[in-house]
Amino acid sequence: MDIICQAKSGMGKTAVFVLATLHQLNTSDSSGDADEEKKEENNVQVLVICHTRELAFQIAHEYERFSKYLPEIKTAVFYGGVRIHQNRDVLKNDCPHVVVGTPGRILGLAREKTLKLDKIRHFVLDECDRVLESLDMRRDIQEIFRMTPHEKQVMMFSATLSKEIRPVCRKFCQDPMEIYVDDDTKLTL
Repeated sequence: MDIICQAKSGMGKTAVFVLATLHQLNTSDSSGDADEEKKEENNVQVLVICHTRELAFQIAHEYERFSKYLPEIKTAVFYGGVRIHQNRDVLKNDCPHVVVGTPGRILGLAREKTLKLDKIRHFVLDECDRVLESLDMRRDIQEIFRMTPHEKQVMMFSATLSKEIRPVCRKFCQDPMEIYVDDDTKLTL
């Protein structure tokens, strides 16, 4: 189910999508067709896009923190300001299950087909209002989105979602569950 969620900073939005996606990763070939499973486990399954390098780094750190006892799970973070050949090497030598990054770098790697998006199962936009309000970033997101499979879960999170940006968010989703947490006294997962 696709999700659009607005909640204040510090309410656990990042933990929600990190734990949800980690729980659904396919990292073993113990069930079903082993060859098919093996193919999927060696591909990027989760793509998380955010608007700044700092946030990308923080999110990647949360994936690493929550997967501490899941050694088979690999996470990579890609953003501008780092030589792109370093990103290519990571993707070539040890393909991560989870990729976190900024729109420009993700799009660059996807356009050159170094980052393959055809097995994405979870497409996450953190601070989606910031990403989608900028027309340049929105264009990048749209192009990246079109490179991913039609069948995937889309999750969008933000501390603020204006009435103007909500319809833009909905265009990326299929009948999304919309969650607006405005009460600090309630726990919502």
